[in-house]
Amino acid sequence: MIITEADLRARMLPPDTRELYLPEEAFVTPAAAEYLQRRGIALRRQRTMGQTPIPRRDGKAVFVDAATGRELTEKPEEMTHLRGNLLVPKTHPQIRFRGGGDALEAHVIRCQLLAHRQGLDTLCAALGEVLDCLRQLLRAEVQDIPLEPAPLFGYDEAQLRHLSHHIQEDTGQGHPVPDYRMGEMAVALNELRTHIREVELLGALAFDGPDGCRRVDIIRCLNRLSSGVYLLFCRLTAGRYGPYGEIKP
Repeated sequence: MIITEADLRARMLPPDTRELYLPEEAFVTPAAAEYLQRRGIALRRQRTMGQTPIPRRDGKAVFVDAATGRELTEKPEEMTHLRGNLLVPKTHPQIRFRGGGDALEAHVIRCQLLAHRQGLDTLCAALGEVLDCLRQLLRAEVQDIPLEPAPLFGYDEAQLRHLSHHIQEDTGQGHPVPDYRMGEMAVALNELRTHIREVELLGALAFDGPDGCRRVDIIRCLNRLSSGVYLLFCRLTAGRYGPYGEIKP
């Protein structure tokens, strides 16, 4: 994470701000450090979640307003944890992103249940891979750690992108147009794909910065998940999944 003077100005720190808490691993540019010095604001380092517990003073938790660096002895109801003891409003873009990710998990599980009830065990297992990937993504965001690329259905990112763009090579059919007559499972998969797109948009807003997207790894992973679910949708509508989850030749 790189903190520039533009980043600090964008926070619109109140005139009475005396301390600013930033992640321990954040790199503060010389111009940003000079800006803080001119404002008389002391820079404090804060470890990220998973490295240290929330600090306590006189037996009480000590929270920090992430926008101002001001210490709080109680967590206001309208605020929540960004990470560690750093608090932000519940309307913060990253909190919106996490809420969208939580809802997306629920949609994947709902699709898994439907696939299981219809005896589509292979499809259910494939959706399990989607769920695992999504949970790794959300963990990486909360802990502020890099998201390592991993194969999905045995395909890397480039292979999955190619298949989703040239679906006829995989199914022998063109790109299907969603229709209610395709059945409940197909409709659910198409809906799941749109939910992934919605979370991708939330991520693009949450991680947007002066120098571009701060979490390209997360956005790329969401794009890959969308392509993966689209591939499942196309395979299902092409009759590639048998009644017991076996992929037909």
